Amino acid sequence: MEILTGDPITTYLSPLVHDLICNLGFELREKCDISSIVTQNGEVLWKAITDRVRYAESGQSLDYRESVRLLGPVCEAIHLHTLSLTRAQFEIKYSPWFQWTAYPEVFLLIGKECPFLLRDLLASAELAQVFGHAAMDVLKVFIGSPCGLNLRNILWHGFAAPQDIPPKYCSAMLLLTAGLGQLLKSYLHQTKVTLAHRPFVTLTNLEDVAVFPGVTYEVLSAVENTMMNSAFILKAMLPYWEMAVAKFKVHRFADCTTLLLSQLEAGLRRVFAAVNKCPARLLTAESTILYTTFDEILAKHLNDGSINQLPHFLGEPAMEFLWDFLSYQEGPRIRDRLSHGEINLREFPREAASQLLTFSLVLLLRFTEEDTLSELKEEAGVQMLVSLAEGYRSRCHPAFQLQKQVLSCGESLRMWDVLPFPEEPRQEAARLEDNSEAHACNTLISKILCELCRHVPGSTCAVDGSDGLPPERRPQLLKELCSTRIPTLFCPRLVLEVVVLLRGISSQCQRVSDQVTASLQLRHRQWVERRLRSRQRQNYLRMLNSVGLLSPGLYLILLLLALELVSVHAVLGKSAPERQQYLRFLKLILQYTENLAAYTNQEKNKWNEAISLTHAVLLRIWTFSEKKQMLMHLAKNSTNQVDTS
Repeated sequence: MEILTGDPITTYLSPLVHDLICNLGFELREKCDISSIVTQNGEVLWKAITDRVRYAESGQSLDYRESVRLLGPVCEAIHLHTLSLTRAQFEIKYSPWFQWTAYPEVFLLIGKECPFLLRDLLASAELAQVFGHAAMDVLKVFIGSPCGLNLRNILWHGFAAPQDIPPKYCSAMLLLTAGLGQLLKSYLHQTKVTLAHRPFVTLTNLEDVAVFPGVTYEVLSAVENTMMNSAFILKAMLPYWEMAVAKFKVHRFADCTTLLLSQLEAGLRRVFAAVNKCPARLLTAESTILYTTFDEILAKHLNDGSINQLPHFLGEPAMEFLWDFLSYQEGPRIRDRLSHGEINLREFPREAASQLLTFSLVLLLRFTEEDTLSELKEEAGVQMLVSLAEGYRSRCHPAFQLQKQVLSCGESLRMWDVLPFPEEPRQEAARLEDNSEAHACNTLISKILCELCRHVPGSTCAVDGSDGLPPERRPQLLKELCSTRIPTLFCPRLVLEVVVLLRGISSQCQRVSDQVTASLQLRHRQWVERRLRSRQRQNYLRMLNSVGLLSPGLYLILLLLALELVSVHAVLGKSAPERQQYLRFLKLILQYTENLAAYTNQEKNKWNEAISLTHAVLLRIWTFSEKKQMLMHLAKNSTNQVDTS
């Protein structure tokens, strides 16, 4: 790929950061005695470390550079000590002090909210209370500030190549982690408090984003061949890719995913800097400038307000995959979950690593010269993966989740038709029927369905003139509408506001359906067993009378939701007063479904009221429909595209 060819870069570290990490801590040739740093039984002597931390003249802030310089010999001593131990010796001496890192949430003990960012966590008064200010300052030098070594960020965001990180800092971090475990034990003993561990998080909607087949030997071989030739990968970073594949092979899926995420970020940062012509964004930033991370890489606009060219270059399918996996609130959010220690690493799902590895292969192929891997690209298996990637649509965006909800609710309503209805109560219910209101509802349902079906795009919607949409046609129609691709990338706030309201309505419809299904099953069983008292018997009859009307009424609501979603971007064409009027209309339907859910609850069973409520909302829907102010009415005059300005 020409955009990344001829790249002379050998490191992503800026000169100042490279000097800080690779040189500054090696200036002092002092030899430190390890016995002054750690005892024979593995107890960390914190004073020997904290005494090396220096502060600015004001005493209020750390002198990071001088602290790094002075800590260098200490880190060297720790590293030599670590190398001198066998694995068994290391585990005997230090493994007990790593137990606290099983994702404890200390703030559950002494604080109300845990800071989101690591730098805020290290600066918190709560952790200082547990570990002491001096220990926290040491951590700030190593991982808590762009002014210091900042090891966590430069590694996690893919800036550091393997040779950029001196091994002695890795050894130092191991010992510091053990030392923190010792300080924590002391604190818990003094305060008589038990450490509470927060539960692990389960990745959500992983089944939705699992579009690629499982990784096979052929796929692993293709990745290994491609990564050697793809311009996407800086040669200095190749060991990370090789290790990612190796970890997948031995079923260390969390390790594989962590490596892939950092390297995808590094590679996409190169593309981002190239297509936006901002090479300065490629390297680690200094303390006064923010790093260029996934948040900026995947955004719609650059910091100066101009359009980010990366989405156009990558294409919407690739962007949607990345947003689904990394960013959308209802997606797996693998990057956040891993970086914040919320996932059980030993039980990290193979499917997540498999999807990311396959996507990486497709991405690497895009930056490989055609003549280099022509045979590989012609393989049927690889072609299938590329085709799947090119056809990807968002599965974690609220619009797609609404489509899932509508289809699920439609399936739930179909259950009503197969539930047992004893003949005797059915006949009694028919005699109790309030013909006037029921007939009025049925007439309105037929009229509204006829109007809605005129706006089904690309389909001839067969509507019976007297009965409306035939029941057997309803599921297929909903399926057709919910398979329509909706533009979701960088959705405007107003579009999302509409989708949120539509989802609220759908959720309440599902609640009603679940309640009615449960009530029908319960009352039928009680009827057969002759356990219904007189009042319950009459209520059961009213329920049977109402269900025949509620079913088509709820299908009408679902059809309305599906049609409005298809045309949802048309809301941008409404004037401000029209938008408010439309949102009030949706809130009216939402209020109806909430009230209907309350009436159909087994504790209330207000079936006659449910019919009256339905009649009232049908009248409002028909009135609004006649004004031609629904989105489906405006869609023909709208481009129905996301605003990219």
